[in-house]
Amino acid sequence: MKKILSKSFFLVTISLFARVTTVVADTSIGSTDYSSGYGGLSEMTAWVLGLARGLGLLIYALAAILSLYSATAIYIKINAGEEGFLKSVYILIGSILFLIFSTMFMPSFFGFEPLRVSGF
Repeated sequence: MKKILSKSFFLVTISLFARVTTVVADTSIGSTDYSSGYGGLSEMTAWVLGLARGLGLLIYALAAILSLYSATAIYIKINAGEEGFLKSVYILIGSILFLIFSTMFMPSFFGFEPLRVSGF
């Protein structure tokens, strides 16, 4: 009885596996739809440009957080009487200027309007 059950279980398993692989193979062949054409390309371009605008705002937020951290570190160095605090000041000013100007001017190289934030 055990042999019959094990044989039937094996046959059922093989037949289910064959059906599943056939269904998977049928759905994966030729399922790419290229009918969207220009509309799909323009939609994807708008989506990527929307991400770029959000990334610019994220870079501004990162510049603000890093400037607060660096300003605190510079304040601690000045109060401790360390000698090399001017180097930290120059690094802070340079990094903030780079982050701000890169988000303003770099987008124009890639063909979309730079990020405009009120106050700048």
